[in-house]
Amino acid sequence: MTQIQDIAASAEAIARQLNITKYDVFGSSVDENSVQVDQGEPKQVKASQRSSVIVRVWNDDNRMGVTSTTDVDPKGLELALKTAQEASQFGATDHVADFSPEATKPIPTVPTSKAPQAAVAELIKTLVDAEHQLLQAHPAIAGVPYNGLAQRDIDKFYLNSDGAQRVDARSYASLYLYSKTEQEGKKPRSAGAYRMGPSVDGLDIQGCLSEAAEKTISHLNYAKVKSGKYRVVFSGEAFLSLLGAFSNLYNAQSILDHQSLSTAESLGTEIASPLLSVYDDALHPDNVAIETFDGEGTPTRRVPIITEGVLTGFLHSAGTAKRFGVAPTGHANIGAKVTVSPHFYHVMPGKPAETTYSLDEAEQVIWIDDVSALHAGVNALQGSFSLPFDGWLVTKGDRVSVDSATIAGDFLDLLKAIIYVESEPEVLPGGVCPRIWVDGLSVTGE
Repeated sequence: MTQIQDIAASAEAIARQLNITKYDVFGSSVDENSVQVDQGEPKQVKASQRSSVIVRVWNDDNRMGVTSTTDVDPKGLELALKTAQEASQFGATDHVADFSPEATKPIPTVPTSKAPQAAVAELIKTLVDAEHQLLQAHPAIAGVPYNGLAQRDIDKFYLNSDGAQRVDARSYASLYLYSKTEQEGKKPRSAGAYRMGPSVDGLDIQGCLSEAAEKTISHLNYAKVKSGKYRVVFSGEAFLSLLGAFSNLYNAQSILDHQSLSTAESLGTEIASPLLSVYDDALHPDNVAIETFDGEGTPTRRVPIITEGVLTGFLHSAGTAKRFGVAPTGHANIGAKVTVSPHFYHVMPGKPAETTYSLDEAEQVIWIDDVSALHAGVNALQGSFSLPFDGWLVTKGDRVSVDSATIAGDFLDLLKAIIYVESEPEVLPGGVCPRIWVDGLSVTGE
């Protein structure tokens, strides 16, 4: 992508010609290579370069116009600024977005982790080897129907007419392996694992292989469970899936839009067990896709959401922060409308637990590894969920895979029913989270 200084200079000169006094520009580009294989042969090889630039212009009446482009050369910028200027005549007059008050403050100093991209031939060889090892892990594993190895270079920038200039560059790689079994007289069983790293060389390929194989093999011995109330242990991945599905709970824009389980007055109320604390931390050292600023140029930071069971913070853009009378938190995405979204969760124990639990000693506990059908099984405005899951019935360390069951409940009730937050975290693409123990959840089996 063109140097930000060149873009800023072009934008300033063009804006002066067009009599535009207030504008900002956010852009990002992704250079990606990805491969998939099937039975030792390349199935799909893709290379893509994607760019997106959002230009916003405010007119003399403080109305804002927005346009998008993929072109940041002088001609492309001129057309985008002119289009946004024309669109500003029809902009909203209430709660108009503005520059972030922190757009010119220093951003966190984080080492740039941009690594050289590996050759596509190396990606194919690495994934073919991984597929082969997974197929050899057990005679019942008949295929790895879903797999992928990808590497991405990401560049992004932000600038505005007040002199703000931000630039960031990152690279990371990801590996996905999802195997399937075939045994005579038994249902096909499947499981998968996912890893991210700063580069292909930095991926934990053996860890991904071992996890996918171990989970798949563990599902070969399966049985129905009786419907009823169970003590449930959520894996870090399963708990983060639920936390993300009900993100309106701490999303300031959702609250202002009356599309949330919370209100502005919910801050300071106890919404979960005091054993639980949750942060959003874009700068967490385990986050390979670190972001140092958001779409409005606001520096990112560690934001407390739930502290020892108490709702202590919302995620904000500059606009929601202004209406709440607080500082923006660095969670804005700009476009026709500014939206708010989390970066990287950090779930951890809150107050020390009086009683600890272990799967090696527990009896008749449901261990949920993954939940699915979130798009259909979650009612985010009511707080309810009913979701199919992959997991096991565990008795003193022995586990039997659960066949075709769903878990249902109310998310706020679930948060208050937490009885233990383990200390050892799982590092996942969406955050860091240990296993979470919850009492009395409804499981529908046979």
